[in-house]
Amino acid sequence: MSNKNPIGLFDSGVGGTSIWKEVHALLPNESTIYLADSKNAPYGQKSQDEIIALSIKNTELLLNNNCKIIIVACNTATTNAIKVLRATYDIPFIGIEPAIKPAALHTKTQKIGILATQGTLNSALFHQTVALYSDVKVVEQIGYELVQLIESGAMHSEKMTQLLKDYLLPMVVEGIDYLVLGCTHYPYLIPQIKKIIPNHIRIIDSGEAVAKQTKHILEVNNLFNTSNQVFQSFYINNPKEVMQELVGTAFKVDYMVF
Repeated sequence: MSNKNPIGLFDSGVGGTSIWKEVHALLPNESTIYLADSKNAPYGQKSQDEIIALSIKNTELLLNNNCKIIIVACNTATTNAIKVLRATYDIPFIGIEPAIKPAALHTKTQKIGILATQGTLNSALFHQTVALYSDVKVVEQIGYELVQLIESGAMHSEKMTQLLKDYLLPMVVEGIDYLVLGCTHYPYLIPQIKKIIPNHIRIIDSGEAVAKQTKHILEVNNLFNTSNQVFQSFYINNPKEVMQELVGTAFKVDYMVF
């Protein structure tokens, strides 16, 4: 395994670019390859077997491109498939879990909200995490259609605004003081979410924690890139305009069949 090999990331679409941005900001000297499996988004509506099969497909593509570690930049894929991936492949995997722990430890009202996909909220890993904080009420809400709207370029549509109000306002009435975003697409909705919920409700996502864990894994495995060769590659199997807008003009997004 060469230190100059890239970090691999995959998601069910463009949402995991929110994780990539945190990783790239913390580790600018690392090369990355990002796969957006938008053709199969959202993973949250699929069976566990389907999610595992898609995660294996994405993993093998990244391994064929010599990735030294893989970030499963998708909550649904992490909660449903990462155990299988770790048991199957001899490479470090970093997963994305809803940040229940910091919300549960810091809540003053003992009520926190989580907005996530059906696949994440139904997973055994999510229920195991919630069970650790039995003194905290967790108000769960499936974010039906949010991923599809982001993937289709309708992130700022009237429908998105209405759905967010429908999902978030009942949580506000419940008295939550923390809102956990349990899907890597959702950080892109934070500006809209802040217009809907009161200022005292803290919003938490997993991006910064994942970047720090990635740095830690590189350190303990002595995998930091010490060469001057750095690249950032983005691939998507659907039209690329939405993803190009999210990553910015400094980086090129390529269409690829996978």
